[in-house]
Formats: sequence, C-alpha cells, structure tokens
Amino acid sequence: VKETWIIPVLNIEVELKWFTLFLLIFQNTILVLTMRYSRITPSEDGLVYLSSTAVVMAEIFKFFIALIGVFYENGREFEAWAADLKAELFHFDTVKLSVPGLLYTVQNNLLFIALSHLEAAVYQVTYQLKILTTALFSILLLNKHISWLQGVSLIVLTIGVACVQLSGGSSTTINKSIEKQNPMFGLICVLLACFSSGFAGVYFEKILKQQRKVSLFMRNVQLSIFGISLGLFGVFMKDYEKVQEHGFYQ
Repeated sequence: VKETWIIPVLNIEVELKWFTLFLLIFQNTILVLTMRYSRITPSEDGLVYLSSTAVVMAEIFKFFIALIGVFYENGREFEAWAADLKAELFHFDTVKLSVPGLLYTVQNNLLFIALSHLEAAVYQVTYQLKILTTALFSILLLNKHISWLQGVSLIVLTIGVACVQLSGGSSTTINKSIEKQNPMFGLICVLLACFSSGFAGVYFEKILKQQRKVSLFMRNVQLSIFGISLGLFGVFMKDYEKVQEHGFYQ
C-alpha cells in the first residue's frame, strides 16, 4: 500500500502531491509574468538588464543552494561534506554532465530572449511543447512506450499551441529598450528551448538511472559548475562591451 502524505493547509487536509502541483503552477506563472515584465520595462536610465548575466546569477544561486543541500545530506559535518564534494566533482561522471549543463544554459538564454518578443500567455502555452519533445526523446533514448491516450494528448497539445500562434501571431508591440518585438523570432527561440529542454531532461534522467547513485543536490552542484562557466563565456562573447560600459548588473 502506497503511503499518502497529508499536510494541513488553512485547516484543510491536502495530499502533498496536489499541494506541490499547485505550488509549481503558481511558481511557473509568477516566473513568466515577472520575467516578461522585467524584459519590457527599462530602468530609469533606459537600460534593460542583460539576459546573459541573469542566467549566470541564477546558476550561482543554484550552486550555493545545492552546496547547502549536500552539506545537510552529510550530517552538517564539514569534513564529510568536503570529502563528498572532492570525490564526486573529480569523478568522470561530472564530465558527462557538461552536455545538459551546456543545453540548460543555452535554454535559459533562449527563454529570456523569447520573453522579450512574445506575450506571456503565448510564451507559456508555446513552451508546453517541451512535453512533446521530452516524450519524443524518451522514446528515442530511453526506449519508453507511450499509450494511445498519451499520444492523443500530445497531438491535442500540438494543435492547441498552433491555434494560439495563429490567433496571436499578428500582435507586435513597440518597446523602447528592445526597439521592436519580433514574434516570429521569439517563437523560434521558444521552439529551440523546447528541444533543448527535452533532450537535456531525458539525458539527465538517463545519467541518474544508469550511473552510480548520487544525490540530486550533488548533481545540481555539478550542473551549476558547467552552467556558471558556460554562462560567463556567453557573457564575454555576447555582451562584453555592454558589461564594460554599464557593468555586470546594468
């Protein structure tokens, strides 16, 4: 018999899985809205923050949070924590995580660019195509099988996204900081991000299942190292002059 976790919410008993689902929906909705607002609202000096530096900062925060998680997993003992980090970070498995690390960094940059050109609702619906790409890569890389109901659901999802694009494809707004939004360019960025997300997620799952058993916190430490390194490389290649002129946190 499976154990069901129940938590009290406003004096109402709710299953943990449904409460977690609600939090994820709320978090993703707020994230998209705030990202969209931040991309179309310049600061007082007319500048919009650099998406490349935002991605680097997100990876840095994830890195330190994951480090804290590993610290608690080792019983909050510094020596055990340091030994665990040394053993895992210098293991060959870390090299394998360079692939999803690169893809997640590219994906995050693409999403910032997409939200600079697409309305939040259009972006949110279109980005759900990552479910389709994840299913396709799961079949190809993990040899998973989908039921007919899942197949029909994926087809309906694709049709729904196409309808949203057709209905909202004609809206183009002017933005002082971005000059002019380009919905088609935003759509291409979202689609590329969907493929990146699908492949990276399935590849990461394959590593978790086929390699040694390592905690998710440790895997995120490894991923963040590549994310920070590749993100800084992207800042240098793409926005070096802007950082030199206005600073890293313009």
